[in-house]
This record gives sequence, structure tokens and C-alpha cells, in this order.
Amino acid sequence: MTMKRALYRSLVLASVLHGSSALAGMPDEIGVPGEIPGAALRAEGAQIYECQLDAANRLVWQAREPAATLMDGDNSVGHHYAALRWEAVDARTLVWEHKDGSSVKARIVARAAGRTEDDLPWLKFGVITQSGNGLLYGVTHVQRINTQGGVVRGPCSQAGTFRSVPYSADYVFWRAE
Repeated sequence: MTMKRALYRSLVLASVLHGSSALAGMPDEIGVPGEIPGAALRAEGAQIYECQLDAANRLVWQAREPAATLMDGDNSVGHHYAALRWEAVDARTLVWEHKDGSSVKARIVARAAGRTEDDLPWLKFGVITQSGNGLLYGVTHVQRINTQGGVVRGPCSQAGTFRSVPYSADYVFWRAE
């Protein structure tokens, strides 16, 4: 990595964590004590919902999967999506893939409310698998913070229909010290 690129990445990470007051206002529920932030990437995309029956036999929107592009400044550097399990989407396991070949799969371990009722919650994920030796190598936790949008509104009236709601967020990738 060039010195200019390393400096830029440090500035992006600093702006995500400090400029946005994310650390100062970080909810305890999604904190990652004893670890250090290794990278921060912006995601721009959509949260996809599916109209399904709930336990009370009512049609409700259920989160199905994110579909987002990971950005480092103005550059597209990867993708964020739900994992597949037995040819079906596993909404509980999410994937972050970097263009350098590194990736992590993780599951939600904690959540905190978004800033407004229209913003997705802030989340902490525990990494369950990783691959590659790039930017995401050694990541143990991922935080989703600074969410904007992504919450579905309105009724669903037909099972099996989908709705895509635009969202953006910052993902912070944490490593053990």
C-alpha cells in the first residue's frame, strides 16, 4: 500500500470514528472493548425485505438481505450481502468481501437503535469465518454504525413479494490488539 493510500485510509477511519462522534456516542451494547479498529468502509445499497407470514399468521415485512457496495472514499472496493445456505439466503449470516480477496462472514451479536426510526439499527457482528490475507485479515468483529435509511414502511399484502429500501452505513472492522 502506498503511503498516500495508507494516509487516506487513516483519515477515512478517523473521520468515521471521531468526526462523526461515533466513539464518543457509541452505545455500550455494540462496543468492542480490548480491540482496535483496523479499517472502516462506507456501504451504499439496499436492505431487501420479503413479505412473509409471522408466528401469528400475519403478513409482515421480514429482513431478507443487504445488497451493498463497499466504498473507500470514492472507490468501490467490495460487496456486502447475506450468505447462502443450502441454496437459500441465510439472513443471520452476512458477508463482507473486499476486492483484494479477503472476506469475513459474521453473525449479529448485539444491536442498538439507529438515530431515527427510519434508520437501520447499529449492530455488532462476531466473525465466524474469514479468508484471504488482505484488508479484512484478522478481523474479529464488525460494527455497523451511522446508518441512514433502510427501514421498510407500509403494509405487505402478498406473501413472497419483495421490497428494496435504500440505506447507507459505515462498517468498522475490528481486530484483537
